Amino acid sequence: MQALCLLCWAVLLNLVQACPESCECGEKYGFQIADCAYRDLEAVPLGFPANVTTLSLSANKLPGLPERAFREVPLLQSLWLAHNEIRSVAAGALAPLGHLKSLDLSHNLISEFAWSDLHNLSTLQLLKMDSNELTFIPRDAFRSLHALRSLQLNHNRLHTLAEGTFASLTALSHLQINDNPFDCTCGIVWFKTWALATAVSIPEQDNIACTSPHVLKGTPLSRLPPLPCSAPSVQLRYQPSQDGAELWPGFVLALHCDVDGQPAPQLHWHIHTPGGTVEIASPNVGTDGRALPGAPAASGRPRFQAFANGSLLIPDFSKLEEGTYSCLATNELGSAESSVNVALATPGEGGEDALGHRFHGKAVEGKGCYTVDNEVQPSGPEDNVVIIYLSRAGAPEAAIAAEGKPAQQLPGLLLLGQSLLVVFLACF
Repeated sequence: MQALCLLCWAVLLNLVQACPESCECGEKYGFQIADCAYRDLEAVPLGFPANVTTLSLSANKLPGLPERAFREVPLLQSLWLAHNEIRSVAAGALAPLGHLKSLDLSHNLISEFAWSDLHNLSTLQLLKMDSNELTFIPRDAFRSLHALRSLQLNHNRLHTLAEGTFASLTALSHLQINDNPFDCTCGIVWFKTWALATAVSIPEQDNIACTSPHVLKGTPLSRLPPLPCSAPSVQLRYQPSQDGAELWPGFVLALHCDVDGQPAPQLHWHIHTPGGTVEIASPNVGTDGRALPGAPAASGRPRFQAFANGSLLIPDFSKLEEGTYSCLATNELGSAESSVNVALATPGEGGEDALGHRFHGKAVEGKGCYTVDNEVQPSGPEDNVVIIYLSRAGAPEAAIAAEGKPAQQLPGLLLLGQSLLVVFLACF
């Protein structure tokens, strides 16, 4: 038993005294320090004592930090990695360091960083990432850093910042973010407002300046003139259902999304049908309804045709296309969405209803196309509506063209103008 105890003590003593050959390990001011700086290291060495609390790997030639790079030193409180050649920090490289208080990654070449690893570093007080190649910071990158006091992001390649990036940093007292090539558009206005109102110390504010657009180049963000900015708004226009309407083959569904905002919002369609979800970046077709170059389509005319003016056309609407249609508008200031449920109406018991009789009556009179106008706006996404263009049975193209004119030239259709009118159209 005594021999076993001595063996355990010997193993423990060896662990405490272990140190990579290229480093120096020891105790100073109550901290267990491993000094590996200025060693021309090209990888994080192995063999550290498990009780190391301070690790310096500065001024080496580390090209990156792989997953679990610091698995041997989970008790680290300070990690110094400045002046290396680090280009990427892999997910899981820093996440195990839950006791970390100081992290220095400055003066590297970092363009790829595992921001999610920061979510585990809730005790972090100092974060230095200046003098790197960072171009983007996720909105929630710092969400868990409630103890962070000093953050250095100066001398990077940041063009913009997501609104609320620093909202979680309730203990922050010092922020350096100068000398970044900011694009002074609507998306950066919030940061100007925040920087002027916050109690956080932000030095060198004259060097927090615009690089673009050209007319604002060199303008300090604090003196950025007012910009014409507005968040997106959308209105989805559609026709209410007509109970008992007779539905014929080859119907055409048309929706129109009226979008406003500055800068001009990007429009996307989200379509949820029984067969799955379809997402479309508008436009995917030209004015002739044919697929644009590079747009995914099984044929010349896609199943869902999104036009540049905000109209969406489904040339051959059927039960397969029933579902929820949503238009989403997004710009630098936010997003807005409007939705409508679309379903085929149930035919009347007699096979034709009053609306059908009116269509046939006009056909007998030789009036050609007949429209029923009834513009409304959705009262809520729960509304079930039918928006169809009735065409001659067996001739789906009849609702797309009349008298040789493309649909975009027909005054009753939504495809050209920004009119708020939605109509039923029957051609005989």
